[in-house]
Amino acid sequence: MPSRGEMAGQDWNTVSFGQKGGGGQSNAASVKQAQRTGGAIETSKRQGGGGNSMATSSGISHAKLDNETEELKHATVDKDLRLAIQKGRTAKGLTQKQLAQQLNMQPQVINEYESGKAIPNNAVIAKIERALGCKLPRAKK
Repeated sequence: MPSRGEMAGQDWNTVSFGQKGGGGQSNAASVKQAQRTGGAIETSKRQGGGGNSMATSSGISHAKLDNETEELKHATVDKDLRLAIQKGRTAKGLTQKQLAQQLNMQPQVINEYESGKAIPNNAVIAKIERALGCKLPRAKK
């Protein structure tokens, strides 16, 4: 047992917080050095590393979503519906803005349906049918 005046087991080295000192190489720097010199590099795959994998709730990675073109597009308005709305509206002599005001909608909604950018909604199509007085092709479910 140490005597009372002795501080055995104490670490009296200076500890500094903040910027890194030039004491050693960082992990990335040591890997680059090993690659340059042809040294051995050990790698291992971690199971569930940080828990923040780059996958969406549907299980598809963000890179796949960015690269995807056809499969993940949402349904848009068919050409038949676009033309039917345009013909019905012009037959009544209405502008897109006037038709939207009759239906209490934003003019942008009518514009999106006529340009084919909208996601088809059968309730909106039914409203447009009643306002124009003509039958429009419905969206498939």
